[in-house]
Order: sequence, then structure tokens, then C-alpha cells
Amino acid sequence: MFEVICISFAFFFGLAVRQVGLPPLIGFLAPGFAINVFGSGLGLPTATNDILHYVAHLGVLILLFTVGLKLKLKQIARPQVVGGALLHFAITVALFAPGIRFFTGLDWNTALLIAMALAFSSTVLAAKLLETKRELGVFHGRTAIGILIVQDVIALVVLGVWSGQTPNLWALLVFALPLLRPLLYRLLDFAGHDELLVLMGMLLALVVGGMGFTAMGLSSEIGALLMGVLLANHPRAVELSESLWSLKEIFLVGFFLQIGMSGLPDLDALLFAVVMGLLLPLKGLLFFFLLVAFRLRARTSFLAALSLTAYSEFGLIVAAGVLPEWLVPLAIAVSVSFLVAAPLNRLAHPLFARWEHRLQRFERQTIHPDEQPSDLGDAQILVFGMGRTGTAAYDHLQQQGKLLAGLDADTYKVTAHQQAGRNVVFADAEDSNFWRTMDLAHIEAAILAMDDIEAKLVAARALRSKGFQGPIVSHALHEDHIERITAAGATHTYLTMQQAGMGLADRAVAALTVSDPAL
Repeated sequence: MFEVICISFAFFFGLAVRQVGLPPLIGFLAPGFAINVFGSGLGLPTATNDILHYVAHLGVLILLFTVGLKLKLKQIARPQVVGGALLHFAITVALFAPGIRFFTGLDWNTALLIAMALAFSSTVLAAKLLETKRELGVFHGRTAIGILIVQDVIALVVLGVWSGQTPNLWALLVFALPLLRPLLYRLLDFAGHDELLVLMGMLLALVVGGMGFTAMGLSSEIGALLMGVLLANHPRAVELSESLWSLKEIFLVGFFLQIGMSGLPDLDALLFAVVMGLLLPLKGLLFFFLLVAFRLRARTSFLAALSLTAYSEFGLIVAAGVLPEWLVPLAIAVSVSFLVAAPLNRLAHPLFARWEHRLQRFERQTIHPDEQPSDLGDAQILVFGMGRTGTAAYDHLQQQGKLLAGLDADTYKVTAHQQAGRNVVFADAEDSNFWRTMDLAHIEAAILAMDDIEAKLVAARALRSKGFQGPIVSHALHEDHIERITAAGATHTYLTMQQAGMGLADRAVAALTVSDPAL
């Protein structure tokens, strides 16, 4: 009965918030609170039970494993990542701890721990939102995830110091993890494309990364993330991530339900959550100014900071370990921050476009590590999005002698293409500064091969607003996208799966003709 109510509530609440343009995860928070309020009347438990906690934990581990599959270790060793995370943590604790002690009368130790819990940003929410927008691989997405990883390490140190738990001798095996990479690569090569691939992902995320790291006295969350990082450079990392998509989505519903069911707040807890919600913009502002100080452009700093503007579920883990009496107030504060952050992140690009001129005044006058090109040389055709579809289009046109330029917002993907001899540059089609400085005089056609529908719409509209009169060719993943892309300015739109089917049919007819000349 409990599972029936949870699934039913989650579906209908998620469906309801989607109708008003909010992410379904906002709706997944509501059932937990609803069960808390009405559960006793329905004969249901009104506190998180072991099964829900276990399902939620599985969802977090699989999510972090898939995030790790998209990460590169050198991404973390960046000044803006390490410096931004450490400075933000130190400044937040220095400001929050005295304030919490002054207004609540708590002792310094408790005030310090609460401030630390509030200093972290939500890894689950940020990863979920960035993944939904297909921005985990772009520069600001990688920056945000890198900062979150550093924060998670800090959280583990805090938990270890205050709870008295320390890694055991077996934790030294972590340094031998790179030696496992050849074996893991070989296993992934042999896993195939069906259920064995899914089982291998779960084995690494839940057994080796989760249970294995727990046995060593380390965090299962970090273990799942590191197992993903070990496979990030494998050619099939993307396929492995996609194979786990549905499982991760289902299990994460349990995570959001668990937050809502963590307990019913009293008046003091509600007041605490409201105050923390009002202070939430300060978290984002501090991230923005720190990232700008590390020479990132205003747009990158704004989008990364907005992704980090939510209190962390890791704060709840810290609270559960060392401050159990503050778990409910912190859980309500985390829920409030999710309710604020999710819709803001959905509107991140329009919000920056609206405030662009004000925000750019804070940029440092220097060369930025996320600088974008203003000249594409002699290119006649632009290919936006250099994934599998874009790369195939690029190579096919290059064989025909066309002059091409590929554009992609993933710096690591750009580097790989350049090393393969392709003319690919780092550029984000949703960046208004890119379009403002771009010279399209020599461009005769554009191909939109990005997966994200919003990025395609922005690119098509921007091309037309720049006076581009040539053909804009776009692929579409869903039939209802065709009308939107065409209205934005595309002249030729192809439904990817339909075109693949038609191509297969043409090949079949050609094969029949060869085998039977009478046809």
C-alpha cells in the first residue's frame, strides 16, 4: 500500500507541476510532505522507512556514477574549481556561524556545524538540472560539477572529524584504483549492449563504489563518482550512462520523497527554513563574484553560480551524523531551496539575457579561459554540436570538399576533434556574446545537430536575427519538435529515427534490386 501511494502521489504531483512549466522533481518533493500530513489517516508511515531510504540511496549513487562518466580528472584541478569551492566554503561559514549563534543562542560548535551544512550546494539537484538541459559537458556545467565534487570532499572531512569516524587501513586501496582501469575497460568491451551493460553499471556504482568504499570507511557517494571517472575516457562511457537513465530516474524519485518525509516542522523549523530561503541569493552571488574573480566570463559565472544556488542533501547527511535534532529544519531549508532553484535554473539563459549588460560590468579585462571565437576563417558551412550526428555530418561534407567549421560547448570534445584533424572550436550556441561578435559573411549553410531543443531554437533564431538567409538544416528527436524548430527559422527539419528507417528501407530495396535485376 505504501509503494502504491508513493508512486501515485509522485506521478500526479509531478504531472501537475509540469503543466505550469516547472521540473517534475519539484512535484516529487510534495508527496513526501503530503504523506507526512495525511499518512496517519491513510494508515501509512509518516517517517522515512528503511526501504525508501535504500531506494533513495541507490538513486544518488547511480546519478553520481553517471556524472563521473562525463568527468575528466583534470577538470577538477582548475583554479576556479578548487579555489572557488574552498573560498566559498570558508566565507560562508565565516558569515553564517556568528549569525546563527547570535540569533539562535546556540553554542559555537553547533552553530559552526549548521553553517557548514548550509555552505554546501546540492550535487543531486545541480547534476539533475544540468543533465536535463544537456549542459553537463559544457564549460559552466563542468565548472559547477567540479566545485560540487570539491565540496563533497570537504563534507566528508567534516563528517569524519565531528563524528569520530576515520577511514580504516583498507582505504589505502583507493590509490590503487587507477590500476583497475585496464580491467574495467576490458569488462566494458565485453559487456555488450543489453542487460549486461546495465548490470555492469550497477555493479560498479553500487557494489564496488558504494559498498566497497563504505567497507573502507569512506563515502559511498564519492566511491560511485570515482568509479564513473575511471571509465570517463572509454568510447562507450556515453552508452553506459544512457543505459542507466531510466533506473536512475525512478530511484531518484525516492530521494525527493525522502526529503519531504524527513519530518513535519514546527514553527521554529519553518521560520529557520524561510530565513535560509531568503538568504539563498547570497549563496549564488558569492559564487558569481568568486568565479568572475578567477577570470571567467559573466555568462559562465552566472550559469554556474545559479546551478550551485541550492542547499545540499550532503548537509542532511552531515546533520544526520552529528546534528540529528537539526535534521528536520535543515531538510525543510533544502526543500525550500529546491523550490526556488529549480524554476530559476530552467530560466537561466533568459535571465542572463535580461541582465547581461549589468553582469558584464563585473568581468575582468583579460583573456578568459572560456573565451569564444569571433572569426571562423574560410568556413562555408557551420555544424552546431559535434556529437555522433554532428561528426557524421561534418565528415560526410568534408569528403565532398566543403569548407567546414564545427562548434561545440564541450571543451574536451573540442580538443579531441582538433587532435583528429577537424576544424572544431569552442562555442556555445546559447551565448548571446558569441552571436554578437560572430562574422557570418562567408557562411552559406548551417546544420543544427545539438540534442537539446532549446539550444536549436536559440541558434536558429540567432542566425536569422544576424541576417543569415541561407538554409538551416536541423535534426529532431521528437515529432512535436519539428514545428517549433521550423518556426524558429529552420528550412529543413528531419525526424532522426524516421529518416533512419527510410534509409534502411532504401538500402533494402537497393539490395533486392542487385539480387534480382528484374526488379
